[in-house]
Parts: sequence; structure tokens; C-alpha cells
Amino acid sequence: MAEYDVVVVGGGPSGATAAEDLARSGRKVALLDKAGRIKPCGGAIPPRLIADFDIPEDFLVAKITTARMISPTGRRVDIPIENGFVGMVDREDFDEFLRERAAGAGAVRLTGTYLRIDRDGTGSAVVYRDKVSGEETRLTTKLVIGADGARSNVARDEVPGGDCIPYVIAYHEIIEAPAAVGDYHPDRCDVIYDGRISPDFYGWVFPHGQKASVGMGSLVREVDLKKATADLRIASGLADCPTIRREGAPIPLKPLERWDNGHDVVLAGDAAGVVAPSSGEGIYYAMAGGRVAATAAAACLTSGRVKDLRLARQLFMREHKTVFRVLASMQNAYYKSDERRERFVSLCHDVDVQRLTFEAYMNKRLVKARPMAHLKIGLKNLAHLTRLVPKAYT
Repeated sequence: MAEYDVVVVGGGPSGATAAEDLARSGRKVALLDKAGRIKPCGGAIPPRLIADFDIPEDFLVAKITTARMISPTGRRVDIPIENGFVGMVDREDFDEFLRERAAGAGAVRLTGTYLRIDRDGTGSAVVYRDKVSGEETRLTTKLVIGADGARSNVARDEVPGGDCIPYVIAYHEIIEAPAAVGDYHPDRCDVIYDGRISPDFYGWVFPHGQKASVGMGSLVREVDLKKATADLRIASGLADCPTIRREGAPIPLKPLERWDNGHDVVLAGDAAGVVAPSSGEGIYYAMAGGRVAATAAAACLTSGRVKDLRLARQLFMREHKTVFRVLASMQNAYYKSDERRERFVSLCHDVDVQRLTFEAYMNKRLVKARPMAHLKIGLKNLAHLTRLVPKAYT
């Protein structure tokens, strides 16, 4: 039986980041991943992710300089991204790059399906079904990082509350879209706030260089995800573009209250629920979650104190809690009806809203340098929610 300091279950951005960080610190790490799965994702990453995680520029398939918000009545608000850009990646290539980088740092890559964690008097073992042999295989380990997605089996089995995390179902289609056509432009991300596409979330059309991601998400089970996506393609002039692949998966709506089992397991990424409310942004927060999980695991291994596993959630929330609360408030306020969505897009006309939104997006923190702008935005937000401003406000 192999003996590891940490077994990381799940090879997405969160798990691969945790495995790489631990391997670089000299820990013996196994990275267990189920091959062949690509998460549906718009693929947007901010400049801070590129800097913090040393992502080579050649993995960016596009640099977006404009974001377009589209309301239920078809109103379009184009927001220029000043002093920066939104980087776009294709998850098929990006995730594999992160896994390979973890392996290059010393992590052992294994392919199979997680089954359970067995424990006896001598320690813990991750049991998985090997993809090649089909046999159950055991990996003895001191700690486990569960980074196996929104419906995490590790979280369900090991962490209180891990079996009831709320999520939306996301679906997208990767299509060929090499140039401007119809309402589509390869330098612009479109975000569609329309109850006919999604009654409680949004749709998107995101360029990926020679490709594009067209999709949507919803918590409402009766929504026809494929029809909504087909409607998006028609509206954007992309209906006749060849489809490369189709993908669907859950996206969590809020962080779990607890990320560890108080013994030998800590969660990371979607398994811990760290997707930004309102925007659904997950790649940066998944990698940040993987990093703090690795930090907590390393602290626990060094000190022998299982309470150090709590550091993962503490460190993450110390930096991102306020942003998550603000975004959750926006989602609760504006995603309830088309009338509210119309007002939200109207609010996006405001230059202060545009600048502070993208400064916060690119830097992953609320901008504190302009208190008067925050005050103005707060008053305008209140005016919209109380209907003191007509929907036609620009």
C-alpha cells in the first residue's frame, strides 16, 4: 500500500492547486481524478488569478475588453473594461495544464473513481476504483482534501452539511465561432438577464478564441436547459455554428458552514461551495480554496493539531467574505423577477457601478479608495429597489 501525507480527491483547478502547493513544500501527495470530465464553465479568469497562480499568457484563448449586459426587454449596456481585461481559458486544456504542473512538482497522478475512506487503528485509506484495472485500490494517507465538485462524495460522507449544499444546474455548449457574426463579437462577453433564458440566474455567450461558450444556469428543475441554450444561440446569430461538445454540472450557491471533519478531511473548491454568488465565478475562488486547503493541511501535518484544518475556511473567509456577502445581496435583490432584472441592467449604465465592479473583479477585493462612489451607488441601488427610478433610467 502506498503511503501519502495527503490524498487530493478531484483534479480540477482546486484539487490541482492544492496538490501542487503541497508537493512543492515537500509533502508526498497523490492526486486522484476521474478522467474525461470537463466542467461547463464560461472560462473567465481575472488578472489577479494569472498573477497569483503564475498562468502563462499562452493559455489565454481570448482577452475580453468589453462586457455586455442584456435585459429582458433587450436593452444592451456595454461596459468597457478599463486598465485590464478578462482572460478566457478552455477548461479542457487549462485543467490538464494544472494537473500536469502538479505532477511536475512531485504529485502522483492517479485515475479512478473515489469510493470511500476506510479507517482502522493504524490510520486512514482512500479507496477508489482504478480506471484501468477496474479494481478497488487503497491509498493510505494522513489527510484527505476533498475537491470533487459541487455534489462532492467526500463532503457527503465526511463533513456535516456536505450532503445538502444548494446549487444551480449549469449547461453550456462549446461551438465553433472564429469571427464576429450576428450579435456575437469575439472580444466581448455577453451576460443575459432574462427570465425566458433563466428565471433565477443568467445566460452567457463567452468567446474562446476560435470557439465560444454559450450556456445558462438555473435552480428551477423544470427549466429546459438545452432549449434555453438553443434560444441563446439563435438570438446571438450562432445557431448554425458547429457544436464541439455539450456539458452540464451543478454550481454551488454558497460556502458550507464547515469545511473539515475535525479529524483528517478538509474540503476545497466547489466541494466547499466557493463559487461567487450573483456572478457564478468559480475558477479563481476554486484555486484560492485549493491553496488555503493546502495551507491548512500543511499546518496540521506540521503541528499534529487537527484543529488547524479549520484554517482553510478561516483564511478564505478573511479575504473573501465581504465580497461574497455583497454579491449574495445583489442576487437576492435583482434575480427574483424580470422587472428586477431590468432595473439591474439599468443600474449598470452608471459609470461608478461599471468602474467599481470591474476593479473589484480584477483585484478580487472591494475597492475602498472611493467612498463617495460607494455612497452614490448605494443610493442609486436603493432608488431602483424602491422603484423611485423608472425602469427606463439610463
